[in-house]
Amino acid sequence: MPGAVPGAVPGAVPGAVPGAVPGAVVDAAPRSSVGGRPRLVATDLDGTLLRSDSTVSPRTAAALVALEERGVRVVMVTGRPLRWMDDLWRYVGAHGVALVSNGALAWDAREGRVLEVAALPDDAVRACVAEVRRRVPGTTFALERVSGFSREPGFGGRGTLPAEVPGAAGTPAERAGGALRVAPLEALLDADAADGPDPVVKLLARHWALAPDDFWRRVEEIVGTRLTATRSATTSLVELSAAGVTKASAMARLCADLGVVAADVVAFGDMPNDVPMLTWAGRSWAMSGAHPAVVAAADATAPGCDEDGVARVLEQLFALPHP
Repeated sequence: MPGAVPGAVPGAVPGAVPGAVPGAVVDAAPRSSVGGRPRLVATDLDGTLLRSDSTVSPRTAAALVALEERGVRVVMVTGRPLRWMDDLWRYVGAHGVALVSNGALAWDAREGRVLEVAALPDDAVRACVAEVRRRVPGTTFALERVSGFSREPGFGGRGTLPAEVPGAAGTPAERAGGALRVAPLEALLDADAADGPDPVVKLLARHWALAPDDFWRRVEEIVGTRLTATRSATTSLVELSAAGVTKASAMARLCADLGVVAADVVAFGDMPNDVPMLTWAGRSWAMSGAHPAVVAAADATAPGCDEDGVARVLEQLFALPHP
């Protein structure tokens, strides 16, 4: 990809395969001229490529390998942070590139290094947090940095939490060892600044009483253009990135570097954070059961993730063998 943005860390679609998927499901007409077969597949992970148990099915894995052999890149574009990707790097293909944290971080899995990062400005984070706290009482926050995760008391977490370190204490080495720092957000920001450069790639806001879409819209109204607000969880969790940073902006930068135009990209997703990418790509599919905004944005609907929907669409698009 091109040079790092501010805050960067150093360092002829063939004929259909009989029985793959009903044509009414798969046949998404391109919004612009596609030169031959699609050249790149961009896919969300949770609720899309992955099954409900967060695994890649054998059928999906086989489809990814088959595309790689045909010279078609598959790029994982996910809201997940780096720390939730360890079991998935083997599926990224020879190119090794994944876009995580809703496109804020481009990662080279082969070399284990950051390619590009779009950091949240500290002043915008502090100002937006203060205003959301004032206007939506009960909101708690967490920070996703390149190095890991820290949160406020009461924010909660995904599954079993690692050991907590009270207050803002905890060195980078302690964090690398699995310690989780818990403190008011301002204290976390102050402590992290003292540790040295470690960009914030995502600010998370949670509310335990409001409905997910209601909370998202309220936060989005408050932050305006200072940050980009979206959601991918089924709970009232809002994800905030730097202004203008979305899965679509990250894909546009990557594809520009690869010489691939949007018309040659097909995309899959299921939640609001996927909408920019689905509307940017030449052809797009919402997964069965996707958020209404995603269904409205996409060109067609694919079978659900537990039915290997992405694999089934790709099998027909690229005439891949299938079970």
